[in-house]
Amino acid sequence: MPPKKKSASWDYNKFNRVQLIRGGSDYFSRLLKLINEATESIHLQVYILNDDDTGKEVAEALKQAAGRKVEVHVLADGYASQILSRVYINDLRSAGIRFRFFEPVFRSRNFYFGRRMHHKVAAFDARYALVGGINVADRYNDMPGRPAWLDFALFIEGEVARDLCVLCWKTWNGYPPKMELTPCEQRTIGFSIPPAEQTAVRMSRNDWVRHKNEISRAYIEMLVRSQKQVTILCSYFLPGKVIRRQIVRAVKRGVHIRVIAAGRSDVMLAKNAERWLYDWLLRNGIELYEYQENVLHGKIAVCDNEWVTIGSYNINNISAYASIELNLDVNNRAFAEEVRNTLQEIIHKDCIRITAAHQSKTRNIFKQFIRWASYQFIRLVFFLFTFYFKHRA
Repeated sequence: MPPKKKSASWDYNKFNRVQLIRGGSDYFSRLLKLINEATESIHLQVYILNDDDTGKEVAEALKQAAGRKVEVHVLADGYASQILSRVYINDLRSAGIRFRFFEPVFRSRNFYFGRRMHHKVAAFDARYALVGGINVADRYNDMPGRPAWLDFALFIEGEVARDLCVLCWKTWNGYPPKMELTPCEQRTIGFSIPPAEQTAVRMSRNDWVRHKNEISRAYIEMLVRSQKQVTILCSYFLPGKVIRRQIVRAVKRGVHIRVIAAGRSDVMLAKNAERWLYDWLLRNGIELYEYQENVLHGKIAVCDNEWVTIGSYNINNISAYASIELNLDVNNRAFAEEVRNTLQEIIHKDCIRITAAHQSKTRNIFKQFIRWASYQFIRLVFFLFTFYFKHRA
């Protein structure tokens, strides 16, 4: 899905090489390899950082990198990662790692007011990066007897990886008005990528404080310009009015739209709210599936075997208006076909199809009331999107 209009500030760069990475051991083995091979700088910015087995393994690799004189910065969201132990944090800092929380506008012992840093990015030497929906915690990793939640990331080498390094520096420093060139911009890096492997990629962000709504625009563009098929895998699929309107228009043009939603969810309130929308989806001709093997946490979409977006953005108003989100958009036919085939395999092996007949069998007055109430409550939460009760440890 090539863009019809180009923007100087939001355009594709073709000097990149990409690879789709599935969550679990595939992701964390790649993350640890990149940490171990870094020679100059590492930026790790995640929503959830836990001091469980996976968190400790990543921390140990980061400490070894710092011991090699690699400059290491770790930024974790102050809301989602607040249960990190003081021992874990001090251990990182004692090893020479620069660690801090992304803080809200206002916080107290019981309340949290402000946007969340929801993106998940790891950047290495301004040359390589990982971007996706995967946090650093055991539930995103393959553990003995407990497979990882379903999630995805994009490994990228090239110009956009350098742009991601710049973004990490700016986020770490809080976007000062007169920030000098970042270390990523102060030196020239040559990328030797064969023409056959060069892939057009752009970085898309949502951050209402920075007046960024690029990911929301990308999804709208995808639906407006789609011609044949759109497949969306999303963990908390609660589209707002604009997205719903574009979905209906695409279906009326003859576009085949498939949605892969969670069968098991870590947030049952959101799952019940999703199921309240199932009737609307089915009524409007959307092909609907629920993933059965584990919790679905990924956020990825493919359009017309040409265009893919992958990252931290969920199709709901929290991602659209409240959180700092980061996606990478890939405009490449071969990669899009690979992603489509991957999602097709997930549908075939690990999903059940939700039909109108299935939906009628699984609902009653009580369940429908719970789903309706959950949906109305979620809408209220979206309206009050910058206000969160602080989790108790």
